[in-house]
Amino acid sequence: MKSNPKYLLILLIVMFLVSCSESGGVDPEPETTTLSAQPATLLFEAAGGTKSISVSSNTIWSISSSESWCTPSLTSSKANASVNIKADASYNTEERTALLTVSASDADDVYITVTQEAYETDPKYADYIDPDNTDMRDLTAFDLSKQMIVGWNLGNTMEALNINDGNLSGSETSWGNPAVTQQLIDSVKAAGFNAIRIPVSWSHQIEDETTFRIRQSWKERVEEVVNYALNANMFVVMNIHWDGGWMDHPDNSHKDEINTKLAALWKQIAIHFRDYDDRLLFAGTNEVHVENDYGTPSAQNVEVQNSFNQTFVNTVRATGGRNAYRHLVIQAFNTNIQHCVDFLTMPEDDIANKLFVEVHYYDPYDFTLQDGGGFKTQWGKNFVGGDVSNWGQEDWVDVTFAKMKSNYYDQNIPVILGEFGATLRSDLTTGLEEHKQSRLDYFEYVTKAAKANGMIPFYWDSGYTGNNGTGIFNRNDGSQAFPEVVEILVKSAE
Repeated sequence: MKSNPKYLLILLIVMFLVSCSESGGVDPEPETTTLSAQPATLLFEAAGGTKSISVSSNTIWSISSSESWCTPSLTSSKANASVNIKADASYNTEERTALLTVSASDADDVYITVTQEAYETDPKYADYIDPDNTDMRDLTAFDLSKQMIVGWNLGNTMEALNINDGNLSGSETSWGNPAVTQQLIDSVKAAGFNAIRIPVSWSHQIEDETTFRIRQSWKERVEEVVNYALNANMFVVMNIHWDGGWMDHPDNSHKDEINTKLAALWKQIAIHFRDYDDRLLFAGTNEVHVENDYGTPSAQNVEVQNSFNQTFVNTVRATGGRNAYRHLVIQAFNTNIQHCVDFLTMPEDDIANKLFVEVHYYDPYDFTLQDGGGFKTQWGKNFVGGDVSNWGQEDWVDVTFAKMKSNYYDQNIPVILGEFGATLRSDLTTGLEEHKQSRLDYFEYVTKAAKANGMIPFYWDSGYTGNNGTGIFNRNDGSQAFPEVVEILVKSAE
């Protein structure tokens, strides 16, 4: 067959191009980076929620948000992907915006504007509603106190927070305890405790420092824990606890500043929990004192700290609803019994006989809490001559508690012994059994003396059951870590 020069030429050209391609003689055109995102705007209602955007790209890209209330479900990906954008509920009376930025190398950033509508006041969250005594039994605080037998503290949990360079952060697990469960609270109730004190910090959950607005998610989590206790038919005492120590400046130069924040926090807390019945009690503060000073307060210190109690009562009552009738707990200076007797001024209240007084007891400190050198391992008459402090024994308990009886209980003012306890020094190499028995003796005597003098004892459980801990329940499953301690606390309160 005769060759065709035209076809031979075409074949040679094709072979040349293939050869060049395989040898790298001709570089391919570089791929252009592509990046786009749709839609360009998102609109959320004040209630918040989740919406999605689509990102298209041929390379690795990232996405970030300018505001913490608006968060993407992922921070980076490759190629095409759908990203969920979550907006928290807003309680701002003005519209707010956030900017999402999608970035990739060698491409212009893509921006998505997120807008959230202003919050329209729900009557449920009104600053004030008409008084409502539904499920608020016609009981004085003194009457109600008769139904509270013995209490337990959910310590080192809802009040857990961290301070880094003055910034507050954290959650209920920040101090090593697991998240609270209904199982734990049911176990505490089954053991014989019918009241629970829930220390709470709020400042680490403030999302607007100008208004002190608390994150809705934190109020709802605290509410879940409160409901665990109410589901178990327990009384609940909920407070503002240490909270980073911002109240520990009871002097005239800080008075207005502290009262302003205290009122702002309690207004929100009181409104959120306004519909709860009289099994829920509010406690205004905790151990307010001069920072790093545990001595006798000055007249100014006392006057300012008493003003905190009055602010608390006024703020809660001003929200109306069931809060107009709610039982409230006020604290003595540093919740110290002697300071209570010497310095506490009962706040004025719009409704009579609805106030409790709260004090704490950790005497003698070298036996109960001291973790440095020189602590004592034994307590009480059964160990006279042993490793016992020279004060704070049975006679001290009797005299001290009698002061609360004569000054408050006998005047029809009920008293909550909001905290007491003694650490377990399980690392002792000698005298461990004597130490354990001393703790049991201490718990039995203090609990019985509290009840004999009209006080409702609340044991301080830190959650930690190891050396220098006061935990008596295993927080993970609610089992009793020290059944002998649980038993003596409950039986001594009967």
